[in-house]
Amino acid sequence: MRISILIGGEPVGAFKAPEEVVGDAVTAEEEGFASAWCVHFSRGIDSMTMLAAAAQRTSHIELGVGVVPTYPRHPVALAQAAATVQSLSGGRFVLGVGVSHRPVIEGMHGLDYSSQVGHLREYLTVLDGLLGEGSTSFAGDHYRVEAAITVPGTSRVPVIVGALAPAMCRLGGELADGVTTWLSGPRSLEEVVLPAVTEGAEAAGKPSPRVVAGIPVAVDGDADRVEAAAAKTFGMYGGLVNYRRMFEREGVDGPADVVAAGDEGTVRARIRALFDAGATDVWAVPFDTGAGTGATRDLLRDLARAS
Repeated sequence: MRISILIGGEPVGAFKAPEEVVGDAVTAEEEGFASAWCVHFSRGIDSMTMLAAAAQRTSHIELGVGVVPTYPRHPVALAQAAATVQSLSGGRFVLGVGVSHRPVIEGMHGLDYSSQVGHLREYLTVLDGLLGEGSTSFAGDHYRVEAAITVPGTSRVPVIVGALAPAMCRLGGELADGVTTWLSGPRSLEEVVLPAVTEGAEAAGKPSPRVVAGIPVAVDGDADRVEAAAAKTFGMYGGLVNYRRMFEREGVDGPADVVAAGDEGTVRARIRALFDAGATDVWAVPFDTGAGTGATRDLLRDLARAS
């Protein structure tokens, strides 16, 4: 049971300078968090470059990214970057990858977004060879790769898949080391995510997979203020098809109904429910309801030190 903390601010609409995010990582280590995770938005800073810098300013905290969109970045290029960060961090890096969403890949990047599962299966296969053995020889429908990389001082990079639906979760268990979710509640974790990722891992003869549950967190007893802030900050996810399907499975109307927010007891209970549903890690994303994030940070720090 691990409590991870967000570094950076993109998920809550705050775009920070790279040096600020590196400072977040330093603070997270000083506060006793075992793990710190950033995101990689197509319109923000490059997470790999920033984590390479954070690795030089920290000594033992795990550094993860959830997730780097696969379509815009060739797996050989991503493997080079990941292996480099792993060397600089002394083995503390975890790479998250995912297919992102149609409006981002087609609308922003102008790339074909068809066959997401087939694309990711091939991408992970190429990535696994390069990050494991250092080489790959692969010919598929989406990639044809003959490549080898040499990064002195690196080690195997754990890979997790950003997943919401069963097929992606199975791939995360079969071809990677687990999955990371965002805004998934206990029902989705227990009924969809955990069975699928476990099925994939068992089929591949792998150990129990990692399940990193990303969730917005706010300690604030004013229910109306919490609901308004959550709807404003995370409302965009309600317009994405993949998230709409997940909210329907969860039996809620939208993002404001799944955040871990309320008084301290309520927040503790909601975080515990995620672990009870199968999460190995809770990736906490503090958000400001208008009351500040100090109480939220204090609670998360206490939970991290107790885990």
